[in-house]
Amino acid sequence: MGYVYIFGTIFFTVYGQLIIKMRIGNYGSLPAETMEKLFFLLKLFLDPFIFSGFISAFLASMCWMAAMTKFELSYAYPFMGLTFVIVFLYSVFFLGESFSFYKLLGLSLIVAGIIITSRAS
Repeated sequence: MGYVYIFGTIFFTVYGQLIIKMRIGNYGSLPAETMEKLFFLLKLFLDPFIFSGFISAFLASMCWMAAMTKFELSYAYPFMGLTFVIVFLYSVFFLGESFSFYKLLGLSLIVAGIIITSRAS
Protein backbone atom coordinates (compact mmCIF):
# COMPACT_ATOMS: atom_id res chain seq x y z
CA MET A 1 0.00 0.00 0.00
CA GLY A 2 2.93 2.35 0.62
CA TYR A 3 3.76 2.47 -3.08
CA VAL A 4 0.23 3.72 -3.80
CA TYR A 5 1.02 6.73 -1.60
CA ILE A 6 4.27 7.36 -3.47
CA PHE A 7 2.41 7.03 -6.78
CA GLY A 8 -0.25 9.45 -5.49
CA THR A 9 2.44 11.94 -4.54
CA ILE A 10 3.99 11.70 -8.00
CA PHE A 11 0.65 11.88 -9.81
CA PHE A 12 -0.63 14.93 -7.93
CA THR A 13 2.73 16.70 -8.16
CA VAL A 14 2.92 16.17 -11.92
CA TYR A 15 -0.69 17.19 -12.45
CA GLY A 16 -0.19 20.40 -10.49
CA GLN A 17 2.94 21.38 -12.40
CA LEU A 18 1.46 20.64 -15.80
CA ILE A 19 -1.94 22.25 -15.30
CA ILE A 20 -0.39 25.42 -13.94
CA LYS A 21 2.02 25.63 -16.89
CA MET A 22 -0.77 24.96 -19.38
CA ARG A 23 -3.03 27.66 -17.94
CA ILE A 24 -0.41 30.35 -17.26
CA GLY A 25 0.05 30.82 -20.99
CA ASN A 26 -3.48 32.21 -21.20
CA TYR A 27 -2.57 35.19 -19.03
CA GLY A 28 0.65 36.57 -20.49
CA SER A 29 3.74 37.73 -18.62
CA LEU A 30 4.09 38.86 -15.04
CA PRO A 31 3.73 42.68 -14.90
CA ALA A 32 6.60 44.85 -13.66
CA GLU A 33 4.71 46.94 -11.09
CA THR A 34 4.17 45.52 -7.60
CA MET A 35 0.41 46.08 -7.37
CA GLU A 36 -0.12 44.82 -10.90
CA LYS A 37 1.86 41.69 -9.96
CA LEU A 38 -0.39 41.07 -6.97
CA PHE A 39 -3.57 41.46 -9.04
CA PHE A 40 -2.09 39.30 -11.79
CA LEU A 41 -1.21 36.51 -9.32
CA LEU A 42 -4.63 36.75 -7.67
CA LYS A 43 -6.27 36.43 -11.10
CA LEU A 44 -4.13 33.34 -11.75
CA PHE A 45 -5.01 31.85 -8.38
CA LEU A 46 -8.74 32.32 -9.09
CA ASP A 47 -8.52 30.39 -12.36
CA PRO A 48 -10.29 27.10 -11.53
CA PHE A 49 -7.67 24.96 -13.27
CA ILE A 50 -4.75 26.73 -11.60
CA PHE A 51 -6.58 26.46 -8.29
CA SER A 52 -6.89 22.73 -8.93
CA GLY A 53 -3.10 22.68 -9.24
CA PHE A 54 -2.87 24.08 -5.71
CA ILE A 55 -5.36 21.50 -4.46
CA SER A 56 -3.26 18.88 -6.21
CA ALA A 57 -0.18 20.07 -4.32
CA PHE A 58 -2.11 19.68 -1.06
CA LEU A 59 -3.19 16.14 -2.03
CA ALA A 60 0.40 15.32 -2.98
CA SER A 61 1.46 16.43 0.49
CA MET A 62 -1.17 14.23 2.11
CA CYS A 63 0.00 11.23 0.07
CA TRP A 64 3.60 12.00 0.98
CA MET A 65 2.80 12.06 4.69
CA ALA A 66 1.12 8.68 4.32
CA ALA A 67 4.12 7.33 2.40
CA MET A 68 6.43 8.51 5.19
CA THR A 69 4.60 6.16 7.57
CA LYS A 70 5.57 3.22 5.35
CA PHE A 71 9.11 3.95 4.12
CA GLU A 72 12.35 5.51 5.18
CA LEU A 73 12.80 8.95 3.64
CA SER A 74 16.10 7.92 2.05
CA TYR A 75 14.27 5.11 0.24
CA ALA A 76 11.08 6.94 -0.79
CA TYR A 77 12.45 10.34 -1.76
CA PRO A 78 14.40 9.27 -4.86
CA PHE A 79 11.10 8.16 -6.42
CA MET A 80 10.17 11.83 -6.50
CA GLY A 81 12.74 12.11 -9.29
CA LEU A 82 10.17 10.44 -11.52
CA THR A 83 8.26 13.72 -11.47
CA PHE A 84 11.13 15.30 -13.43
CA VAL A 85 10.97 12.55 -16.03
CA ILE A 86 7.19 12.62 -16.45
CA VAL A 87 6.99 16.42 -16.56
CA PHE A 88 9.82 16.54 -19.10
CA LEU A 89 8.24 13.96 -21.38
CA TYR A 90 4.84 15.59 -21.22
CA SER A 91 6.27 19.07 -21.80
CA VAL A 92 8.21 17.93 -24.86
CA PHE A 93 5.47 15.84 -26.48
CA PHE A 94 2.37 17.84 -25.54
CA LEU A 95 3.55 21.38 -24.81
CA GLY A 96 6.16 21.57 -27.56
CA GLU A 97 9.02 22.47 -25.23
CA SER A 98 12.65 21.92 -26.23
CA PHE A 99 14.44 18.59 -26.20
CA SER A 100 18.19 18.19 -26.04
CA PHE A 101 20.78 15.49 -25.55
CA TYR A 102 21.82 17.05 -22.24
CA LYS A 103 18.27 16.99 -20.90
CA LEU A 104 17.98 13.35 -21.92
CA LEU A 105 21.33 12.58 -20.27
CA GLY A 106 20.24 14.30 -17.06
CA LEU A 107 16.97 12.39 -16.97
CA SER A 108 18.83 9.14 -17.60
CA LEU A 109 21.02 9.85 -14.58
CA ILE A 110 17.92 10.53 -12.48
CA VAL A 111 16.38 7.20 -13.53
CA ALA A 112 19.66 5.38 -12.84
CA GLY A 113 19.75 6.97 -9.39
CA ILE A 114 16.19 5.85 -8.68
CA ILE A 115 17.01 2.28 -9.75
CA ILE A 116 20.18 2.14 -7.67
CA THR A 117 18.58 3.70 -4.59
CA SER A 118 15.49 1.49 -4.73
CA ARG A 119 17.68 -1.62 -4.63
CA ALA A 120 19.64 -0.47 -1.59
CA SER A 121 17.15 -1.26 1.16
